[in-house]
Amino acid sequence: MADAVLIDLFDLKLNCQKNCYQTLLKTLNAIQYHHAAKPKFLCIMGYSNISCERDGEHDNCELETSNGLLPLLREFETVSNPSMAASLYTIKQKIDEKNLSSIKVIVPAHRKTLMKAFIDQLFTEVYNFEFEDLQVTLRDGLLKQSTEINTITTHKLEEIQREIETYLRSLPTLKGELSIITSPLIPGIFTHGFTTRTGGISYIPTLSSFNLFSSSKRRDPKVVVQENLRRLANTAGFNVEKFYRIKTDHANEVWIMGKKEPESYDGITTNERGVTVAALGADCIPLVFADPVKKACGVAHSGWKGTLLGVAMATVNAMIAEYGSSLEDIIVVLGPSVGPCCFTLPRESANAFYNLHPACVRLFNSPNPYIDIRKATRILLEQGGILPHNIQDLNQDLNLCTSCHPDKFFSHVRDGLNFGTQIGFISIRE
Repeated sequence: MADAVLIDLFDLKLNCQKNCYQTLLKTLNAIQYHHAAKPKFLCIMGYSNISCERDGEHDNCELETSNGLLPLLREFETVSNPSMAASLYTIKQKIDEKNLSSIKVIVPAHRKTLMKAFIDQLFTEVYNFEFEDLQVTLRDGLLKQSTEINTITTHKLEEIQREIETYLRSLPTLKGELSIITSPLIPGIFTHGFTTRTGGISYIPTLSSFNLFSSSKRRDPKVVVQENLRRLANTAGFNVEKFYRIKTDHANEVWIMGKKEPESYDGITTNERGVTVAALGADCIPLVFADPVKKACGVAHSGWKGTLLGVAMATVNAMIAEYGSSLEDIIVVLGPSVGPCCFTLPRESANAFYNLHPACVRLFNSPNPYIDIRKATRILLEQGGILPHNIQDLNQDLNLCTSCHPDKFFSHVRDGLNFGTQIGFISIRE
């Protein structure tokens, strides 16, 4: 049984020469009776958008003045924004406030395909939808039927996407202004930075507000993440159409752009101007690499597994092999990550860090020692030949523990499975 029921009356056309109000009233009464005490959220969308036809001309129906309809409407939550995008996004917020996932949509048959197209854009696989035809009447022509749409054309889909994008662009930022952390080690021929959690439109608490990754397990759809990314690109000054994220596998594969893209990889390198590459982070370290001599750059995602597998030096070695970079020229900046104050591993997993250097582990004799993945990353980079003064892992906000600072950063350790994501990014200016 659905947790939420949505009744779509958006753009419903009624024949006002008939007793259409009473027919609609009976329909809504029947729906309310059928779902009484079952759903946690019962909502009507678009009741103020209903139009009536009189002698071939359309105008808005005064539904509230019709007998019995106004008291019934009070039994439902009602959402009537000017656009479908605004209405559905408002409903999504209400559903998310109640943490609901199972949704029944009662929709006129001719609008079902259109409704599904909007839902595909605004919701993720976290939600389970079922659809039921809205039967206002089956006789006397009281419902003005429209032609049923079975497919959405490419042109119509583009219209839907534009409507959604326009609406999302109109939304105010949440939780403060957009903030980017940069490193003085990286020269001005590069655009780079590390994001924090403020300045976006994501409203779900653990994703709010500048979440930059969407997945089937989270409630933030790609369109919201893309709007956050657009705002970042405008602020930082890079081309959002040439933006590439790593495809995390918690390993050490590196994609050298221009060569065949692996199915998954935790590092990217490029020497193409104007292309921005980014590493995800939400406790794991987003690493940024820059070679101002050969004008090449890269990023890597380094969690505890990737750290031990050597993803940092794998990215360095890719830059050396592909672009002729020299070890003494490569700069590496470690973005915000979880600190040894908050990150533990079972004793058997902690052994590898202890063997790398005892300073990487605190309370080693405990069942779950505390691990310093930042110190381990610096040690591995220095062992690989990166000059110590070309590594930045402290200063400014870069060394703040992501788990300890919920006002600034997302954290998997702190927030659980529905965590938000920040990024480290870099590009060579055009």
